[in-house]
Amino acid sequence: MKSHFKYILMAVAIAFTYAANAQSIARDTLKLDSVLIKETRSKYLPEVFGQYIFSGKKTNIIYPDAGKANLAGNNARTLFSQVPGINVWEMDGAGLQLNIGTRGTDIHRSIETNIRQNGYNTNSDVVGYPENHYNLPFQAIGEVQYVRGASSLQFGSQFGGMVNFKIKEPDTTKAFGIESEQTAGSNRFFNSYNAIGGKVDKVSYYAYFDARSGNGWRPNAAFNYHAYYANIKYQFNDKGSLSFQFSRSDYLQQIAGGLTDAMFAANSRQSTRFRNFFMPAINIPAIVFNYNFSPNTKLEIISHALFGERSSVQYIAGPNVADTVNKALNTYNPRQVDRDHYKSFTTEARLLTNYNIGTVSSTLSTGFRYADGSTHRQQKGVGTTGTNYDLSIVKDYGIDLDLNAINYAAFAENIFRLTDKFSVTPGVRFEGIKTTINGVVNKRSTNVDYKRDRTFPLFGTGMQYQVNNATQLYGNFSQAYRPYIYAAVTPADQLTLVDPNMKDSKGYNADLGYRGKIGQVFTFDVNGFFVRYNDRAGTLTVQDAGGTNHLYLTTVGNAEAKGVEAYTELSLIRGFDSQASSDLRLFNTLAYTHGRYISGSINNNGTNASLVGQKLEGTPDWTNRTGLTYINGHITSTVLFSYVGKQFSDANNTVFNPTGASGIVPAYKLVDLAFNYRFLKNYHVNFNVNNLTDQKYFTRRINMYPGPGILPGDGISFNIGFGVKI
Repeated sequence: MKSHFKYILMAVAIAFTYAANAQSIARDTLKLDSVLIKETRSKYLPEVFGQYIFSGKKTNIIYPDAGKANLAGNNARTLFSQVPGINVWEMDGAGLQLNIGTRGTDIHRSIETNIRQNGYNTNSDVVGYPENHYNLPFQAIGEVQYVRGASSLQFGSQFGGMVNFKIKEPDTTKAFGIESEQTAGSNRFFNSYNAIGGKVDKVSYYAYFDARSGNGWRPNAAFNYHAYYANIKYQFNDKGSLSFQFSRSDYLQQIAGGLTDAMFAANSRQSTRFRNFFMPAINIPAIVFNYNFSPNTKLEIISHALFGERSSVQYIAGPNVADTVNKALNTYNPRQVDRDHYKSFTTEARLLTNYNIGTVSSTLSTGFRYADGSTHRQQKGVGTTGTNYDLSIVKDYGIDLDLNAINYAAFAENIFRLTDKFSVTPGVRFEGIKTTINGVVNKRSTNVDYKRDRTFPLFGTGMQYQVNNATQLYGNFSQAYRPYIYAAVTPADQLTLVDPNMKDSKGYNADLGYRGKIGQVFTFDVNGFFVRYNDRAGTLTVQDAGGTNHLYLTTVGNAEAKGVEAYTELSLIRGFDSQASSDLRLFNTLAYTHGRYISGSINNNGTNASLVGQKLEGTPDWTNRTGLTYINGHITSTVLFSYVGKQFSDANNTVFNPTGASGIVPAYKLVDLAFNYRFLKNYHVNFNVNNLTDQKYFTRRINMYPGPGILPGDGISFNIGFGVKI
C-alpha cells in the first residue's frame, strides 16, 4: 500500500507543480482560443458526411485528447468514457485488444461491432470470424466515429453498430513535420510513438511507428507490441485524390491465466500460468479513391486486403489445475498449439448525390460491397513441453480446416427533406453470404464438407426533426443479421461443447432521441432504444452425467434489450462567461439496459429449465461514467469516475462455477486521472493514473484464451510521457 500512496502523491505533486507553472506563463491568446474552440465541436455526426448518410441515426464523435484519456496505454474505458452504454472487457492492462459492446451484444474482441479504420474493415474475417485482432495506437487517432445499430444498412448487418477510427492527417502547411512521444510507467511500461507528415506539391503523407512493452500488472503477463502505418495521398486535381495506405499491428503476449473465485479473493494478482503465449500479426494494405463529379455528386471506392495470423501455445485446463511437472513424464505436460492464417480482399464503392424532386431536397447514398475472406485454421496441435513461445508440434493438429466466406451486398439510403425541418430517410440493403468449410476435426478422424448460401434483404428508416438551430429529434429502425461463425462449428478448447444445429441470428435496432445544445452551457443527447435479437447465440453452463461442468455453445433463444442512454455536459465557467480564459466541464454518461431472454430453454443433465427472464450475459443493467475536465490554454486534466453494474457470464445466469469460467461478474467502481500540460508551443507532458483507488475488480470470466476463469483487472498503475510536435 505504501507504493500506492507514493503513486497518488506523485500524481498530485506533478499536477500542482504544472498548474502553478502555468499561472506564471503569459497567456497565449491564439493557442488558448484554439484549445477552447475544439471543445465546442459537435458530439454527433452531421446528417451527411462525405459519401455517408447519418440523418436520423444515433451517432457519437470522440476527439482523443491526452488530457482526457490514457492514450499511450490504449485504455478503452477512458477513450470511450463519453459514449453511454459502452461495456469494456479488459483482457489485460496493456491495451492490446479492443473489447467493446453495447445493448447486450457480444464484447469479445468487439465481435459484433463493425470495426473500421479510415472507412475499411479491420475485423479478421467480417462474416466468418469477425473478431478484431488488429488494434492501432490511440495516439494515432484523429477522430472516432460511432454509429449504433442503424449502421446495419450502410456498413454491414452487425447488431453492435460501426466504429470508424480516422487516423490523423498531416499538417499540409508544412513539407515535413515530426511528432514524437515517449511514455514510461509502472510495471516497466514503456511506449514510443513517432510520426512524420507533410505535403509537397500534390502529395501529402503521414506515417507512424509505435512500440509498447511492459511486464504487466500480474506475474507472467509481459507483452511486446508494435504498430506501423503509412498513408501517401496524391491530389491530382481539386476534384479527385488517390491514397495508398498500409497498416500493421503485432504483439507477443505472455498469458498469466484465469483464476477461480477463491483464488481471486485470496490474491487477485497471482498467476496460474507461465507457459502460455498469444501472438497475432495483422497487415492491411488499402487503396482509397475519392472523386467529386460536382458539388452534388461524390464517389468513393476503397479496396483493401487483410492478411495475417493469430497463434497461441497454451496449457489449457481450469485454473484449479496447476501447470506443474508431470512426474510420469518428468517434464511439464505438452501444450496445445492453435493457429489461424487470414487472407481477405474487399472492395466497397459509395456514390452520394444531392437532387430535387419538385421542391423536395433529397440526398441519395448508394453502394456495393464484395468481400472474399479465407481462414486456414489449425487447432489442437500437440506442442512441446517447453516454457517459451514455441509453435513447434510433436503431433499433428486435431483440427485442420479451410474456411471461406464470400460476402456481396448492395445498399441504398435516401434523405427526403419534406420540410426545412423534417426529413425521412428510408433504406434497404441486400446481402448475400456463401460459406464453405473443408477439412478434418475430432483428432483428424472426421471429414468436414460444409456449404451454405444465404441471401436476405434488410430494411430500415430514419426520421429527423430540427427543433431549432441547436437541437433535434431523431429516430431510426433498422433490421440486423448475424451469421453464426466458424467458432460455432469448431471450438478450440476442451471445455466447450457445441450444438451442431446452430442458427443465424436476426432482429432489429430502434432508437428515439433528442440531442443538441442549450446556449454554451448545456450539451445533451438522450435516447431510448430497443433491440430484438432472435436466435441469439450464447453459452450455457451444463453438467454431464459425471457431474462435470461444461460450457455449451448453442442458439440460446430470443432476447430483447431496451433502455435509455443519456449524455449530458455542463460548462461551468465559459457557459456563463464566454470571454473566460478557462473552463470546467462536468459530463455524465448514463445507460440503463434491460436485457432479458424472452424465450429459450436448456436440458441440464436431463432436466429442462426455462431461460425466460434470464439476464443477457455480459450486460449490466447500469453503467455510469462521470468526468470533470479542466481546460485552459496550457492544461487539460480529467478525473473520471466509472460504475459498471453486476452482470452474468452465461445465459442461464450461473452464480458459481468451481472453475471460475462462469458466474457473476460483480459491480465495480473505478477512478482514473489524465493530465496534459502544453508548453513552449511545441512540447507537452502528460500523466495518467488508472484505478486511482486501487480497486479489486474484474470485467469478465472466460472459458477460452486467455483463461479459462476470472481475468483480474489491473490495480493502480501510472505513466508519464513527454512529447514534441514540430
